[in-house]
Amino acid sequence: MKAVVVGAGIAGLVAARQLGLAGWDVEVLEKSFRPRPDGYMMDFFGPGVEASERIGLYPRLAAVAYHVEAAEYVDLQGHPVASLDYDRFARLAGGNVLSLLRPDMERVALAALGDVPSGRVRVNYGSPVSRVWEDNDGGVRVAVAGSPDRTFAADVLIGADGIHSQVRAQVFGGEEEFLRPLGMRAAAFIVTDPELNDRFRDRFVLTDSLGRTAGLYSLRSDQVAAFMVYREASSPAAPLPSGSPRERLRREFTGLGHSVDRLLELCPEHPYDDVVAQILMPGWRKGRTVLVGDACGAVSLLAGQGGSLAIAGSALLGDSLGPVASPEDIGPALARFEQRWKPTVEEAQAAGRRAARSFLPANRTQRLLRRWIIRATHIPGIDRIVARRIVGRIAK
Repeated sequence: MKAVVVGAGIAGLVAARQLGLAGWDVEVLEKSFRPRPDGYMMDFFGPGVEASERIGLYPRLAAVAYHVEAAEYVDLQGHPVASLDYDRFARLAGGNVLSLLRPDMERVALAALGDVPSGRVRVNYGSPVSRVWEDNDGGVRVAVAGSPDRTFAADVLIGADGIHSQVRAQVFGGEEEFLRPLGMRAAAFIVTDPELNDRFRDRFVLTDSLGRTAGLYSLRSDQVAAFMVYREASSPAAPLPSGSPRERLRREFTGLGHSVDRLLELCPEHPYDDVVAQILMPGWRKGRTVLVGDACGAVSLLAGQGGSLAIAGSALLGDSLGPVASPEDIGPALARFEQRWKPTVEEAQAAGRRAARSFLPANRTQRLLRRWIIRATHIPGIDRIVARRIVGRIAK
């Protein structure tokens, strides 16, 4: 059996590995020319923990995880105004919470392809998809842009190419049908600054600001990672303000304190900068094409579950397709995958929408309420209520 996986992110690489271990021949097509270096820190817990333990990835993820003692909101002078104890949060989220940088998760998934017999899985970077169509016998063909003679045939096509999925657009419909913006944009980048790195070690620091927030955390080798979330000034379909992403971030975030100003000074010209949104679809499969990860069930960074759901969903997809021995069995296998996995993704998306409503307070009253809620997490009983609101039932 043959599969084409579009997207060499976390979901695509895990799906390719699991199918390769099951004896499938897999081609992975990725439009980027190399693994992507950008991305933000994610709390890895819930279904991804169980799945990564089962398929043997958890020890490798734990080896690249960061130790975070607390998440702190700070004022313009850098003084803490509220903090969330990470050990307490980990217990309430079901234990085994890892703090992982998205590029590190992708590197682990890529290295794990070494578990597959040689030649079974091939990763093709610099291979953007231009066209997808069905064969007369029900199989799928995928053409790579700029290479008229480069076409891949497969029994199954897996779209794991993210929130702006090209596979989804060609097979299921345009992005406007499924993308649901949450009223914000998010940016992420990594800089090198030993002083900032030392100042924020073992803490995740966020600005206690209105309508925008900047987050900072120390990495290895004197690096500092930043993520910045700000309100969408207009419809996501409208043109962005003039200037580079760096100039836009400087307009939005200058004045949130010395540390943020220093980050903006070091910010690259083209950091990751995208709409904060979810993908809501009635179905994830059509013929022998199926979507996985953000392509069909983006929860947004505010849900804190993107990496966890990517691994767990792709592992389940591998379980569903792995034993398939004939094309006739593919449809029922994809139906079982969707039936089992969709409720979990929808619960995570509901948690993400709840988080979005309070993530960027619009006035001082809302900001004060957020401080009280975070401070209340130190009170037994209330801490469970807050954690349930943050992570939903998916942690169980």
